[in-house]
Amino acid sequence: MMARLMGLAVISPKNLLKLVEEKQVTVIDVNARDSWTKAHVPGAVHLDPVEYKDSDLPPDKDANLVFYCSNSMCRKAPRAARRAKSLGYTKVQVLSAGIKGWVATKMPTEGEER
Repeated sequence: MMARLMGLAVISPKNLLKLVEEKQVTVIDVNARDSWTKAHVPGAVHLDPVEYKDSDLPPDKDANLVFYCSNSMCRKAPRAARRAKSLGYTKVQVLSAGIKGWVATKMPTEGEER
């Protein structure tokens, strides 16, 4: 059974890394742009958590989408993920650990602080 966060499925850093390596996911960073510039999950795209458009997401509504923000207390990623679900996306998850949890578990990053 998948863990839930505010009605959303959550994914662990380890499981997300597997999807990233298999190129089976669109990872969306909703942190401030300067945070994204410093360090982000490899291949992650940066979107504004509130202002992103439907066209910013993959055209396939069954695409795997994983949203994350700074840490487990941040609510930007769950809000952005719920919005994607409301747009009709069916496979939406949240990396509840956020970028801080990703880095803490020694996962690879892209950005200035590699």
